[in-house]
Amino acid sequence: MDQYTCILAERQGDIGILTLNRPKANAINVQMVSEIDHLLTDWQAVGLKALIVRGAGRFFAAGADIAQMADLTAVEAETFARSGQRSLRLLETFPAPTIAAVHGYALGGGCELAMCCDIILAGERAVFGQPEVTLGVIPGFGGTQRLVRRVGRQHALELMFSGRTVKADEAVALGIALRKVEPSEAGESGEEPTFAAALALAQKISKNGSIAVRLVKQVVDNTDRLDIEAGLAAEATLFGLCFATLDQKEGMNAFLEKRAVQFQDK
Repeated sequence: MDQYTCILAERQGDIGILTLNRPKANAINVQMVSEIDHLLTDWQAVGLKALIVRGAGRFFAAGADIAQMADLTAVEAETFARSGQRSLRLLETFPAPTIAAVHGYALGGGCELAMCCDIILAGERAVFGQPEVTLGVIPGFGGTQRLVRRVGRQHALELMFSGRTVKADEAVALGIALRKVEPSEAGESGEEPTFAAALALAQKISKNGSIAVRLVKQVVDNTDRLDIEAGLAAEATLFGLCFATLDQKEGMNAFLEKRAVQFQDK
């Protein structure tokens, strides 16, 4: 496996784990963006059934590296933004379900990265926000687009106009995160609770037919750009496609025969 300096990459069976690992606070810089891009490109072809994104230490990611950005020219800043957008788009369009395990601060670019995941789990100490205006800039990795999609225009504008941050409970109420993870959910071997909850969810997902799971993600991801009629047509097409798979035969036969299912991902 490739050696990275700003991230860690590991696999537990069919589950990939991408850990942001750049002291201090996992601030996102050019190198981290490049490494995320490289890893996700590689992992698209290995047949993962789920992907977890987490941060090392006390932070998920406390934003982009301000020290690196401070002296950028306008052209350089746009190039950095486009590079980050490309990497985060790879995460957003990753074929398998993605889960962000946010146990600490996810601000600026960190919040933008988390919002590219299908599901966000928020730990007890999680904090989310797009506070870029407090630095005299705007979000550059897609925050203006994805926060609106998560919480609606009015809430998104209030958060971005004010630079206000929100803790786990409010993030769940707004729709940024799916749910708050309690400290009691720590894994049996002492894993951080948010990661343990994400891993349990990923394992549950991985037991289902991976072809069907990926098709669910594909058709749901199209809802933002298709009207209802086109969306229903796409759903019907992919529903029919399922019946050309061995997994459909196995799943339905196992149900009828009242036995445990054994999907082959074919």
